[in-house]
This record gives sequence, structure tokens and C-alpha cells, in this order.
Amino acid sequence: MRTNEAYVEIKGIPFFNTTHYELLTQHLYPALKEQRNIFLVTANPEIVMEAERDLEYSNILREADYVIADGIGVVIGSKLMKKPLPERIAGFDVMEDLLKKANRDQLRCYFLGAKEAVLYEAVNQIKQKFPKLIVAGQHHGYFDLKDANVVNNVKEAEPDIVFVGLGFPNQEKWIHQFRNEFSHGLFMGVGGSFDGWAGHVKRAPEFWRKLNVEWLYRLIKQPSRWKRMLQLPRFIWHILLKK
Repeated sequence: MRTNEAYVEIKGIPFFNTTHYELLTQHLYPALKEQRNIFLVTANPEIVMEAERDLEYSNILREADYVIADGIGVVIGSKLMKKPLPERIAGFDVMEDLLKKANRDQLRCYFLGAKEAVLYEAVNQIKQKFPKLIVAGQHHGYFDLKDANVVNNVKEAEPDIVFVGLGFPNQEKWIHQFRNEFSHGLFMGVGGSFDGWAGHVKRAPEFWRKLNVEWLYRLIKQPSRWKRMLQLPRFIWHILLKK
């Protein structure tokens, strides 16, 4: 049951009111131990604005087990609403901690998304860094979202964690459509994280991340992202209008 204290609703999306540490130790790790079926969404302002445009997507996000604030804009928005979320929880960092957990406990991980060559490089790097986790399977992200063969391939792998890098809204729509066909598993949309693991996109240095300006670093490195970045001021403006 969702309580007012546990969630902060921003433009209809219930963000889980927690810290990175609490999310992992009090929720995700126990869910893995108990072999529950969990759907985790890492949402930034772009995702919130897309959900406002797409009612189906909005409903999917509302039905997820956890929606976390992967974007400093969401945290700023919560403060403007006088319902502050404690911190930004970066999806890449959560993914890395889940990989560490999988390495410690020898959990089975499935990797779905990105171009085939990129995914191959990403999984190679992950396997080198976390040699004890089990790569249960992998599949590139260029397929029909309703392709039963892909779903069956993932199911046959019997994964404990499924990292889905199809970009929003496709990754959340895929997880929502098929998660109930699995007896257990932690399903997480990871956006372009496979590109990061493959070394094709570099994360901002820690100094930038601590200042919560990773978005600016990425914009400097990838100027083509400027149109996407326009969603941030639009998001903040919408929050201000509805204060």
C-alpha cells in the first residue's frame, strides 16, 4: 500500500521517497533474496513529460513497484513543491550496485538492448569487472517489442535480474507487458547504460556528479542532446505553474 510518506507525486508520477542506500538495502536486495517480481523505473524530467503526453505510459509508471528520481530536475521539482526528495538516485549507479550484488551472490543477469556490437562490448566489460555473476543471456535491442521469441529467450535463461536498455518509453512498456510471465526477477530499465559500459559514452567525472551537473557534462560532450535538454526547463515551468 502506498502512503503519503513513502511517495512524492510529481505530475501524476509517484516517486519513491528514499535514498540510494535505503533503496538497495531495504528494498531491492531483500526482493532479490526473496525472489520477488520487481519493476524498477529510473525517471528523469524527460520521462515525466513523456508520461504526460502518453496516458498508457503514465499508467505503466504508476504501476511500477519503484520509480526513482534519476535526474536532478526531479529533485528540484520536488523541492519547489515543498515535498523534497532526499537525493538524486542515478540509474547507472543502481545498476552497478546490482551488478556488485549479483557478483557477490552469483546471481543470473540478462542484458537486453542496444546494438549487438555495443551490447557484446558492454557485457564483456561487465563480466571482466564482475567475474562471479552469471551472464544468463543477452539480446540486442532491435526487435519487435511483441516478439514472443525474445520473451521466451529471456524466460528460458531464468534470470534474477533483467537489465532492459531499449530507451524510454519502450523499455518500460516491454517490462510492463511481460514481467508477469516470470515467476521472479528484478526488471530495470537502464536507458543508454550499455553504451556507458561499452565505453562509447563516458560518465561525468565524480566532481561533476557530486555537484549534480552531470547533465551539463553530457551536453558539452554531446551537443546534439540540446533538444532533449529543453525538457528540463519545460518540466520546471510546469511545476511552477501548478504550485
